[in-house]
Amino acid sequence: MTRECALLLPGVCAALAHPRQPCLDDTCLEKLLDWFRSLTWFDPTVELVQDNPCLTELITSVLALPEPSPSILSFTLQLAGILASSESRFQHLQQEKLLGRLFGQEGPRGGAVWEEASVRSAWVKGVHSMLHHQPALHFLCSTGGMDVIFTLQGDPSLFVASAASQLLVHVLTFSLESETSKPLSTKDCDWPACAQMIIKHIEESLQSSSASHIEQALKLLTSLFGSCFGSCYAAWTEVLWLHIAKQIESFLLEENVQAQPVLANLLLNVARSPVFGGTEGSFWALVTSALEHLTPVQAGPLAVGLLKLCKCPQDVSIQALTVLLQPMDCILRAASQPLEYAGLLDESVSDPVTVESLLSSKTSCAGLLCQTLAHLEKLLSLKHLRVDLPCVSLLRSLMTILQFCNGFLSPASPLGSTISRNLINCFRVQKSALDVLAVLSEKKGCDTLIGSLFDVLLAYLQSPNTSPTVLKKTFQATSKWLVRLQELSCSNSQWQQMEKILEDVFLVLQKRLCSPCWEVRDSSLEFLTAMVKCLREQKEFRQCLLSSEVLRLTESLLEDPESYVRASAVTAVGHLAFITCFAPESPVTGSQYNKENTIAKFQEILSTDSEGFPRRAVINIFTKWLREGCTGQLEDTEQFVSRVIQTVEHDLDWEVRLGGLELVEVFCRQTICQLSQCPYAPVSSAVTNSTPQNELLQVFCRAKLFGFLFRSLCDCDKPVGQTACDVLIGLRGHFYPMSTLENPQEIEDSPAGRGIAWLQRTLRQGSVAQNFPTDGGDGVDFQDPESMMLALGAIDLLELHDELNKSSDHVEESPQSLLQDILATVGTIEDNEADCY
Repeated sequence: MTRECALLLPGVCAALAHPRQPCLDDTCLEKLLDWFRSLTWFDPTVELVQDNPCLTELITSVLALPEPSPSILSFTLQLAGILASSESRFQHLQQEKLLGRLFGQEGPRGGAVWEEASVRSAWVKGVHSMLHHQPALHFLCSTGGMDVIFTLQGDPSLFVASAASQLLVHVLTFSLESETSKPLSTKDCDWPACAQMIIKHIEESLQSSSASHIEQALKLLTSLFGSCFGSCYAAWTEVLWLHIAKQIESFLLEENVQAQPVLANLLLNVARSPVFGGTEGSFWALVTSALEHLTPVQAGPLAVGLLKLCKCPQDVSIQALTVLLQPMDCILRAASQPLEYAGLLDESVSDPVTVESLLSSKTSCAGLLCQTLAHLEKLLSLKHLRVDLPCVSLLRSLMTILQFCNGFLSPASPLGSTISRNLINCFRVQKSALDVLAVLSEKKGCDTLIGSLFDVLLAYLQSPNTSPTVLKKTFQATSKWLVRLQELSCSNSQWQQMEKILEDVFLVLQKRLCSPCWEVRDSSLEFLTAMVKCLREQKEFRQCLLSSEVLRLTESLLEDPESYVRASAVTAVGHLAFITCFAPESPVTGSQYNKENTIAKFQEILSTDSEGFPRRAVINIFTKWLREGCTGQLEDTEQFVSRVIQTVEHDLDWEVRLGGLELVEVFCRQTICQLSQCPYAPVSSAVTNSTPQNELLQVFCRAKLFGFLFRSLCDCDKPVGQTACDVLIGLRGHFYPMSTLENPQEIEDSPAGRGIAWLQRTLRQGSVAQNFPTDGGDGVDFQDPESMMLALGAIDLLELHDELNKSSDHVEESPQSLLQDILATVGTIEDNEADCY
């Protein structure tokens, strides 16, 4: 603790303990507790309370109040717990007879203030903070604290109940860690007293007739096994599991409706425990039983969790996958009677009638399918899966679901008709199915269905009933499968199929680009951009694009009334330019789509568009063009960059200014690569005056980079200043080895030196700097190579970097500032009360 804080603390404690203490903001009190936590974390000694007696005086004063406010009592409980977290301070507070009056039977837990949830929560938090040594554990058990925690498990406040459950987990693990001298074996019954109380409480709750008690015990066990991943826990977790396994099994076999929803999470956490690493044993038999007896909705999360486990036995993994695939299998079987194609499953884990009844119900059909599809998307996204997914049948099932949803499939079976009615225009299921479809494009083996798949996708793209959000998902899936189709066309020479599908896609795209709904126009442009990114090198794609009206329509959307659409149009036109302008043999040379017209149009948007999104899109496209070398020779690029930064440095949108700095960074890197042998390589002092270095400085000065960079250091938006500093440090690293930086004292008398010194002082003011110098002002010439070379060497950019990377509230968030704020708040309220009299 600093001396300044030590001087302020007594006043703060006195203010908090005052009977007419004003209600301080809870956030302020929480920050104060955070400060004490950090103090006690780094200093476990008793000196903190001995050197600051005001802390124990605060606790004594609050306890003496006849009716303390809930907020100040809550603060005191948590403060006492934090202070008692070390054994020496615990003993000091015990000698003062404070802990029993706070956490014991004589404390607040028997009074009216205990009705406040905040007080109960603070009691739990205080005990949790305190329990880091044996005396605290003995204190808790001897004062009846365990019974209080057991009761709070069922507290009406979810926050209190959750905190109590976490506290029990902490008590049990700490008790077993600190009070057992040897690892417990399965035959050991000599558990520590505190641990025995908790185990007995769990067993009694599991055997209770109260559904809430059973649920509390299961949630406690779930948290307990979820926190015990280390091998040191293995022995006693196994003993604990043997205590409860039979009761858990009975919940499954008796189909205890109250217990089953929590069982899946418990079994999954136990499966992750190091105890059950082998493939044999009764535990995996219990997991298999759970997959059979839990409902499909309850078993789904368990199944997907098991499939992610490396140590899960193969037969259990197969069974888990079967549980996940049952709804998809049911969809396939319901679509045609008799079954046209092979189903997903040879046999079911649980009764298929259960799944059929869920899919036949309007209320449960969509929920079950959405959950199943979300699980399948997770599994398909995994790099390594220990079981093989039947991708072809899964794809066929997804297509069937999508056709059910838009009414394009007339099932022959009664079950299929019912499911189709339940799913018609169900957007949730459509979006989930399209997400899985997109991921499935990366899997091999689905090539035979690709024609049928595009029939389904095109039907969605063409249908006027497709909602904008579903259309966006359809576009995303279509772009993924177009890439897959292109790969197949390259290897199988299936160009005709590719060309036909592309023609159909562009016809739909033309229609969607003219939609009255701006979301549809926006999604269409995003889809076009995605296609250009992936397929621009393909001849058939370019031909279909150029023979359609898509180029013209996209260009017209640069004038769209909706700013999001204009931004997407800028991005699309920017990517289309790689085909229309920058290709070695541009197919539309001399037309309105040439490079000069496109750049001029984008410059106009950057200068005049009233919304930030289109301007951000322009600067991003300009940077992308520069990265890919599309802006011409160095002289042309220099002029291009100069024009852009002169526009963006005055932009009101900080993201546009930041984009301008990223453009500058790319330009610097590329120019250094062209004029030097190694990018950003430090050069020796012997060659700093060589032609390449001078030429570099002249290029950067002519492009007016330095003025932009130095002014950006004082930008009121911190990311802009940070990026500008990073670019300047990179440039300095090229022009100066670390050992040859200029000494500001030595250059003070040079013609440019005074201006550079003034610039250094101005930069230290940061965003509050007034009248930042323009070129030539105050002797600072940002276009003079010699001055800029001096500036790079003399100005302490690393110091500026550290300042810019400090938190904006590093002063306001200091403990001293916090204590001053509390005293100021109390003083202000007291003054206002005096005025009233």
